[in-house]
Amino acid sequence: MSLRESICRGANTLSVSLTEEQADLLTRYVELLAKWNKAYNLTAVRDINEMVSRHILDSLSIAPYMTGDHLLDVGSGPGLPGMIMAIMYPEKQFTLLDSNGKKTRFMTQAKMELGLKNVQVENTRCESFQARQPFDVIMSRAFSSLLDMVEGTHHLLSPEGTFLAMKGLYPEEELQDLYTARSDVKETESHILSVPGCEAQRHLVMLKQIKN
Repeated sequence: MSLRESICRGANTLSVSLTEEQADLLTRYVELLAKWNKAYNLTAVRDINEMVSRHILDSLSIAPYMTGDHLLDVGSGPGLPGMIMAIMYPEKQFTLLDSNGKKTRFMTQAKMELGLKNVQVENTRCESFQARQPFDVIMSRAFSSLLDMVEGTHHLLSPEGTFLAMKGLYPEEELQDLYTARSDVKETESHILSVPGCEAQRHLVMLKQIKN
């Protein structure tokens, strides 16, 4: 099966519909990632077919939860899930933030080669990043604990905004640590993510700031 077929079949299993252009862009993205990974060590996943399930389909699993117009992917690494979401939602604006220069150089190159006009890449730490306008959604995938995510980015979230944290096992201890440290954030939803080709448990945890 070709890479493109694997991506399309996996997306179909996730009930995510892809246009021809989106299927092409996702395929070109994973080819670029595999090529750059040889020199820059962007991901521990070496096999390009494994990248499809571990990275592309894993990112696609949160596509139904993208709300608002102005979204931030914090600790984006090589652009996961932000670059994938930008391909899925060309009408929304995505900022992809990472403090690792090799990873932001790759994201900048991928943005250019794929012609993604709705992506802005930032090479900085989230704590020191200042945005021109607050974000409707702040997402992260394997970035840090929930408390660290909230502490590092709460100044960037709009009052009505949502934190989306992609996790493996359901993060009960992380939630307890978060609630112990902060009374102004609560979990609003959590979802089990079934990712084709991925045996490990995957969860999406959604948090909101509580108004005083």
